[in-house]
Amino acid sequence: MGAPAQPSTGTAKASRDSFGEAILRLGESHPELVVLDADLSESTRSGKFAKKFPQRFFQMGISEANMLGAAAGLALGGKVPFCCSFAAFITGRFDQIRMSICYSAASVRIVGSHAGVGIGEDGYSQQGLEDIALMRTLPTMAVIQPGDDLETEGAVEYLIGHKGPAFLRTTRQKLDRINKDGYQFQFGKGTTIVDGKDLTIVGSGGTIGPAVKAAELLAKDGISARVINIHTIKPIDVELLAKAARETKRILTVEDHQITGGLGGAVAEALSEVAPVRVHRHGIPDAFGESGTPEALYQHFKLDAPGIAEVAKKFLG
Repeated sequence: MGAPAQPSTGTAKASRDSFGEAILRLGESHPELVVLDADLSESTRSGKFAKKFPQRFFQMGISEANMLGAAAGLALGGKVPFCCSFAAFITGRFDQIRMSICYSAASVRIVGSHAGVGIGEDGYSQQGLEDIALMRTLPTMAVIQPGDDLETEGAVEYLIGHKGPAFLRTTRQKLDRINKDGYQFQFGKGTTIVDGKDLTIVGSGGTIGPAVKAAELLAKDGISARVINIHTIKPIDVELLAKAARETKRILTVEDHQITGGLGGAVAEALSEVAPVRVHRHGIPDAFGESGTPEALYQHFKLDAPGIAEVAKKFLG
């Protein structure tokens, strides 16, 4: 098993916090950047931007549909709007996203916070578990899910100049840093965090850190696991995935999202046309989320390092 890339010694940080810090910083140099929020600015972390740039912040209240329509208008008028709410709430306004934003190819950045069961005790009503499936079906829509603070900051910087709609999925729970200092975000390009030859574990967002730790556990049992981080789910890095498929023969996808239509579906669809390989999708099964601590829920759904390692061993047979 190849050694994992040595991360810098940054403190674990929720990607929603990294997002809030990034837009605050970029607001200084990008006067065209505006932010809209649906009465959740403290939770989405757009609140600091609101205090520093009150003329460029729009508190839309509990009216996500109206917020999305207004953001489309601002984008078509030359602004760069970041539209913030919980992933579960904002994707519930699918029709407005479909028609006002995607059909118009408006360059709106939709920020879906509180993704997955990792939000913890708030339970299913506020857990974004179907958002990736919805967003990646839409023409013109990009889907990005960063795995640490460096990746989040890089993604936000990239999105300032991105043409077309984009969905940025952020976490409430803290994420360990997986990238080195000096990391450069590349849209549409995944990264190999750990090298290996027996199987490839593909993670994204909140699951990439546990996947790296699972590879360490598997190595102790003589299993060489490659770990790939797919931060851009649409467009997905087919070339990197196909190379891993040819070399390791088996792909295990791990996600804090329903396995239907999520990262696993995207990987399986991409590889079905370029590389014959066994793909096992691991994530939230055909069930609703539950309430509990983030740690307990990741253990329950086998999204923590021991759980991922256990699933990998069963997959290898």
